[in-house]
Amino acid sequence: MKNKQMLTLCVAAFLGGTVGGVLSTQLLSPMSVDAQRTNGVHAEEFLLLDAQGQARAGLGLDANGEVGLVLRSKDGNRTLTLSPDDPSIIKLVERGGRLLWGAP
Repeated sequence: MKNKQMLTLCVAAFLGGTVGGVLSTQLLSPMSVDAQRTNGVHAEEFLLLDAQGQARAGLGLDANGEVGLVLRSKDGNRTLTLSPDDPSIIKLVERGGRLLWGAP
């Protein structure tokens, strides 16, 4: 193979790879999600999980659309709830559902 043919082959391979790479990123790249904006994250629930995968804290909406913040003790025996939509805005409840403390 002559030097001129080798140079032509290398240029063609380089241009083909470059054009193919540009086209593949334009045609095959995942579409951006419209719900996510650069200045915020939109979700109905955020959970904080411990190393075992148990939910220890959560911020979200319940089935009635009421907002709440829930913090759970390490052993899962106590739950602290903050919800402006609930008559008792702040509640500390034990596992059986008994109210330990509440604030209107």
